[in-house]
Amino acid sequence: MTDIAISDAFDSGNVEVLSVSGAQASLAIRKDRDSRFYQWFHFRVSGCAGREVTLRLTGLNGAAYPMGWPNYRAAMSFDRQDWLRADSHWDESADGGTLTIRARPPGDIAWFAYFAPYSLERHHDLVSRIAARGGVSHSVLGQSLDGRPIDCLTMGSGAKVVWLIARQHPGESMAEWWMEGALEALTDPTDSLSRELRRRCRFHIVPHANPDGSFRGHLRTNAAGTNLNREWAEPSTDKSPEVLAIRNAMDASGVDFFMDVHGDEAIPGTFLAGFEGIPDLRPGQIEGYERYKAILDRRTPDFQTALGYPVAPAGKGNLTMATNHVAQRFGAVAMTLEMPFKDHNAAPCQRQGWSPERSMRLGRDCLGALLEWLDEA
Repeated sequence: MTDIAISDAFDSGNVEVLSVSGAQASLAIRKDRDSRFYQWFHFRVSGCAGREVTLRLTGLNGAAYPMGWPNYRAAMSFDRQDWLRADSHWDESADGGTLTIRARPPGDIAWFAYFAPYSLERHHDLVSRIAARGGVSHSVLGQSLDGRPIDCLTMGSGAKVVWLIARQHPGESMAEWWMEGALEALTDPTDSLSRELRRRCRFHIVPHANPDGSFRGHLRTNAAGTNLNREWAEPSTDKSPEVLAIRNAMDASGVDFFMDVHGDEAIPGTFLAGFEGIPDLRPGQIEGYERYKAILDRRTPDFQTALGYPVAPAGKGNLTMATNHVAQRFGAVAMTLEMPFKDHNAAPCQRQGWSPERSMRLGRDCLGALLEWLDEA
């Protein structure tokens, strides 16, 4: 019987083929360029119709977040539209840590990824579609190291300045699915909530802050191997022009409310992280953040507050990170939204786990929470 064929020669592809025998393969994940980080994978398997395929991703104890593998199930698609979860088993004692994925695809081709990918082509489609709608302007804040544009979509006429950014960490593709949901809602002329938000706020939205990293199949870094979410204190043209461009635009506009959208490998839930440890808290700043968190928790079961990151002690906040830096620099209510690679255990889904569809829905829910937050401000 012929061997299955495995390829990653496409946008965001990442896998190394160690060996193939029939419908079984031993694989590894490439590190981000000039970096120790690795965890994102995305590859195609062909020649698999009617066969049970067994794929072993090895050497995973050294991945960026090894606690992300227990209870994780790989994303799988047969048409690149509907993303399911594959039968997956983690064994930290086998071949330096092995995730074994088993599937019986209905056709000759199947796709596997760490999370449902959000391609650069889809990004360009999204930006073009939203920019063509009434009341929306588009600008290029700067260029990535590989020469890709850092797109920004601006809309609304209100006094409150809102910045939303996503995918500083390129492998966290759920963040741009969230952006698609938020942008579609904000530009829907029949959506009364969004009309009111645009009347009261001026939105600056960067759907994808790290296009080089995503195209290269990176988990966490840009083309230079730089973690952009550790560059906010001193961004530079040679290591982090993406952050420098965004921060310069923020300096020009000011910031009242900021959300940085991410994904978390290990924690099985959606949650917020704040800026409690910054050295110069303004009156009402923390209260504004806590109030938004409480509103979002009340509005949707796809958010929770029991799980999350430890709170930094007073004065110990890391100002190289976007949320802390923006809160300190502008006195803004700022936050990092984290969505899971696994599932949202407070409201699990056996078929898909956390999914693109739920990410998009949460984008809309976060906007609803923002309007309610403004009402109480």
